[in-house]
Amino acid sequence: MSSRVVITGIGMVCAVGNDTATTWRALCEGTSGAQTITSFDTTPFDTKFAAVVNDFDAAQYMDRKEVRRNDRFVHFAMGAARQALDDSGFEITEENADDVGVIIGSGIGGMNSCHEQFKVLFERGPDRISPFFITMFITDIAAGFVSLTVGARGPNFATVSACATGANAIGEAAEMIRRGDAVAMLAGGSEAAVTQMGLSSFGNMKALSRRNDDPAHASRPFDKERDGFVMGDGAGVLLLEDEEHARKRGARIYAEVVGYGSTADAYHITEPAPHGAGLARAMGRALGKAGVAPDAVQYINAHGTATHLNDLNETQAIKSVFGDHAKRLAISSTKSMIGHTLGASGGIEAGVTALTLYHGVITPTINYTTPDPELDLDFTPNEAREAKVDVAMSNSMGFGGHNAVLVLRRYNG
Repeated sequence: MSSRVVITGIGMVCAVGNDTATTWRALCEGTSGAQTITSFDTTPFDTKFAAVVNDFDAAQYMDRKEVRRNDRFVHFAMGAARQALDDSGFEITEENADDVGVIIGSGIGGMNSCHEQFKVLFERGPDRISPFFITMFITDIAAGFVSLTVGARGPNFATVSACATGANAIGEAAEMIRRGDAVAMLAGGSEAAVTQMGLSSFGNMKALSRRNDDPAHASRPFDKERDGFVMGDGAGVLLLEDEEHARKRGARIYAEVVGYGSTADAYHITEPAPHGAGLARAMGRALGKAGVAPDAVQYINAHGTATHLNDLNETQAIKSVFGDHAKRLAISSTKSMIGHTLGASGGIEAGVTALTLYHGVITPTINYTTPDPELDLDFTPNEAREAKVDVAMSNSMGFGGHNAVLVLRRYNG
């Protein structure tokens, strides 16, 4: 096997599309997926909207009995994984199953099931709790269920690093392929946390936007008028493959994964380290492992949550790593359109970054109307931009001080 790792399949489920093609088209058009929540009564909540997934039919990807026995975050993970596998044209067989693995994480796990089963416990008693509750709730079950369903018998586990989860999953999967533990890995993240508990907790943390009168314009990364993030649900899963193996079977290759950096802030449980120091170290590590000079990077898919400190610190981190070249970088936030999908965000955004390299289109940061003097970089405001991008970076940061950075390169054979 070679030491090169490529992306041959992409699967996405989010507020602007239940598949990759629909999602990519919506992102290029600058479509917002934020809308008023209708799945529960939001009257007592300060924030009444989110970027929710609509009309997703899990039965397209799994048996109806299994749909009932699994949480919504598993439904999304299964959909994205099946899409990635189908997109790649990779067939798992008895001969190669031992060399195919799955790393799919979630920041929170089965929050819908947790909410429903605690309600059962308090209203109807312990003997009415579902025997499937534990397997509905635990975070590793998406990776386990995908592995079971597609027959992948290689490395199998979940990453849990809050909003860095999906990026960590992809980075670790790439490292496994490089060291020969697998020839292919399904990797990414999934989340379904738009629940009463999720909305309450993030709201009471003062982390959410409260633009209830205009949800579509609420997620405003890097804009001076930003007032918090918009919660989102979804999943992003990639099929990573050993380059030599992919070429032998004639696979279409979207991009190459050339660098991965992971660090801890060791500073505060929710607040990023001053000046984005932890993220800056992760970016530096990823570039170093990729053997890529900072001035070779042309695009960054930013973490870009639209919270004051995250956007400020990420901008400072980019400036510290890239110096004068920071002004020449194109930067954009996918979260401006699909909201913050928490543990799924790194998976979706890595997929978007790969598609940027493949199609030569940089998706925009929408709702950018009032520049912040402290954030004076090119955030690709409001409209997509055609550009040949050879090297790109995807940034992820998570509560707990987790940072994960991926460097992708346009594949040239």
